[in-house]
Amino acid sequence: MEWQTFIEHQPFLEHVPPGLRKATECRKAVAGEMLFRVGNPVRSLFCVATGEVQLVRHDLRGTKIILQRSRGGFIAEASLGSKAYHCDGVVSETGMLLCFPLAAFRAALEEDAPFRNVWMGLLAREVRKLRAQCERLSLNGAAERVIHYIESEGIHDAITLNQSRKAWASELGLSHEVLYRTLKRLGEQGLLRIDGSRISLVRESNDGDGAREPTASKQRT
Repeated sequence: MEWQTFIEHQPFLEHVPPGLRKATECRKAVAGEMLFRVGNPVRSLFCVATGEVQLVRHDLRGTKIILQRSRGGFIAEASLGSKAYHCDGVVSETGMLLCFPLAAFRAALEEDAPFRNVWMGLLAREVRKLRAQCERLSLNGAAERVIHYIESEGIHDAITLNQSRKAWASELGLSHEVLYRTLKRLGEQGLLRIDGSRISLVRESNDGDGAREPTASKQRT
């Protein structure tokens, strides 16, 4: 893949200065590959062009929790300021990666103000996303996590899954059996409308006949 092809997948990359581009490696990442493990020294910053990479930890019960899932964009951005990784980086779907040498990336941020400003904006968006995920994982009930996910990640109270439900369960910190039962129960209760990969909340309407109709919320930013 040429650099312009990467930019088409990730417009942010257009702002990467020429010197950093020359130092960057493009490579294929194969599903199941471990990019890094907890405690490994940080030497590169990874950007996912195609495929999927996950940051993974396991709770005391052994349940896999996905802290970050990238199907396009940077993964483990916080490693830029760390000496070692605090979680595992796993390739969950074969694709292409850009590997930025850590020292070269830091130098580009120091020397190129426009690039630094764009990077700060990207980090701000990621912080908002991770804050919502932390809040979601603090919820005890499976139903509450499902509804919170749709409200925080969806548009107009609906999401279209671009991953398997088993992978979604891991992202929610649930077993896939619990997620399937929860979706079924919420559907039977009339709280969710499930149409293939599209899942939407159904809210109470005030039309006077007691029927439930989906109520569009404002698009989330």
